[in-house]
Amino acid sequence: MTLSRRRFCGSAAGTLAGIPLSISAVQEGAHAMGTLEEQTVSTNAVRPFPPLRYSEAELADLRRRIAATRWPLRELVSDQSQGVQLATAQALAQYWGTDYDWRKCEAKLNAIPQFLTEIDGQQIHFIHVRSKHSDALPLIVTHGWPGSILEQLKIVEPLTDPTAHGASARDAFHLVIPSMPGHGFSAAPATLGWDPVRIAKAWLVLMERLGYDRFVAQGGDWGANVTQELTLLAPDRAIAIHTNMPGTVPADILAAAKSGAKSPVELSGDELQAFQQLSDFYAKHLGYAVEMSNRPQTLYGLSDSPVALATWMLDHDKDSYELIARAFSGRPGGLSRDDVLDNVTLYWFTNTGIPSARLYWENKLDFFDVKGVATPVGVSAFRYELYQAPRSWSQQAYPKLVYYKRHDVGGHFAAWEQPQLFCEDVRETFQSVR
Repeated sequence: MTLSRRRFCGSAAGTLAGIPLSISAVQEGAHAMGTLEEQTVSTNAVRPFPPLRYSEAELADLRRRIAATRWPLRELVSDQSQGVQLATAQALAQYWGTDYDWRKCEAKLNAIPQFLTEIDGQQIHFIHVRSKHSDALPLIVTHGWPGSILEQLKIVEPLTDPTAHGASARDAFHLVIPSMPGHGFSAAPATLGWDPVRIAKAWLVLMERLGYDRFVAQGGDWGANVTQELTLLAPDRAIAIHTNMPGTVPADILAAAKSGAKSPVELSGDELQAFQQLSDFYAKHLGYAVEMSNRPQTLYGLSDSPVALATWMLDHDKDSYELIARAFSGRPGGLSRDDVLDNVTLYWFTNTGIPSARLYWENKLDFFDVKGVATPVGVSAFRYELYQAPRSWSQQAYPKLVYYKRHDVGGHFAAWEQPQLFCEDVRETFQSVR
């Protein structure tokens, strides 16, 4: 199938050369540029995102705050069952405050085409990289929490320039990677109502504004909800999706996992494993989401203490934490210390700890339930995701399941941790709609 595509007419460059900005200037711009009264150009305009150059004073303040951390007593157990372990937090702080180099992350970001636009009164930041291959397929990828656009940086070149990465020109994508409102460089919403459905509506406007009448979409975590909503809202435009955290769990089984009850039906093999993963997550690892869903504004430490922000972001799920803890104990796996701290530092400088938490307060959707998606779907089931979706549930949830692959590695941050496997699955999924 050939998609109709209008060529994007915005600047091909991602930065405004020669205009360095401190982070405070970027933050001020993030709120000011979207104000109608202060605009002399149409609010529909797509504007280049200025290059980042955080001041030495701001970097020094970050290091000072890290060094001034008031540490709690060590946990009373030998494992992570009481939360982020003191040894992990102190190893992170030691590296962050001395050897970590944010300038490397700045350089990576500044090398990628980035833009700003206003949609529904909200300033949206996004990466937009057009492939050199003329018949490339438009693809919008949405991150989650505690992630950001940094999760997707490793997939940009393989998906936009596949021939340089062992794939075919037929696998090329024009790639759009937005920052969700209140995350990173998209301004914190100044009004209520920015939930996954409204974000999906904004993404539809964004893709239209970039000239993409029809496109495909990908997401995990919050991005999975947004991506499914895209195709529920506009199946004629978001014509196929891929997800690494799918909504496939039958309602009665999900209810049992949430309550700690036994499964209402007999399960075995992959289904039993998935049910056990879900039950463990709801019983022991959902504390962050409960607080953010109910009282996000209470989390003042996320704005005041870098270590408080980092440890809050590390404690997302058991397997992601163990992966990150290994990196800070000298045994890195799919994520390096710099990967982790690039992301935390982005949240710190943009002061988006609490704004990003408010999405949980706004949300009215579940993550794992069946949504009724009727378009073609691809599922990547990574071993250490919050639950590894079985093929049987995926087939029931997605009547047009065009791709399914179960991986023995990989976790919640699939594009970040396992970019090669992730890209292979994305390419295979969307072959059916090219």
